[in-house]
Amino acid sequence: MQQRPTVVHLMRHGQVHNPEGVLYGRLPGFGLSELGHEMAARLAEYWDGTPLTHLRCSPLQRARETLAPTAELFPQLDVVIDERVTEAANAFEGKVFGADNKALRDVRMIRHVLNPLRPSWGEPYREIVARMRAAMGDAAAAAGPGGQALVVS
Repeated sequence: MQQRPTVVHLMRHGQVHNPEGVLYGRLPGFGLSELGHEMAARLAEYWDGTPLTHLRCSPLQRARETLAPTAELFPQLDVVIDERVTEAANAFEGKVFGADNKALRDVRMIRHVLNPLRPSWGEPYREIVARMRAAMGDAAAAAGPGGQALVVS
């Protein structure tokens, strides 16, 4: 009899409370909005009844808040906090762009936007892919053969 495959579900956090329009990236203090909390509750309804065997999450508040209602359904599972599934590093973190994209015209930031085909404003895409792949592999291993992991990034 063939065993079922191990499945890793990758889920993005819910909507963030960000009335100022800050590019928040990895900054602390950006939790879910009211709608984001509703999204998290609806996701818990979705996952209810799914035989999850592993939970993994970014250390960021919004990701932890998104996973929390689902984690309550699986009290036997510890939530693994994994730095590798966090936001990409970004030189524009903390800036507000607004309708006129003022942050892009800041002379101190010009070196980051000289060549938009080769991003220089943050973590290179290949590095993001490498760390996320490694985290997904570890989540699959932790879920076990035929298990299901949920990762919130």
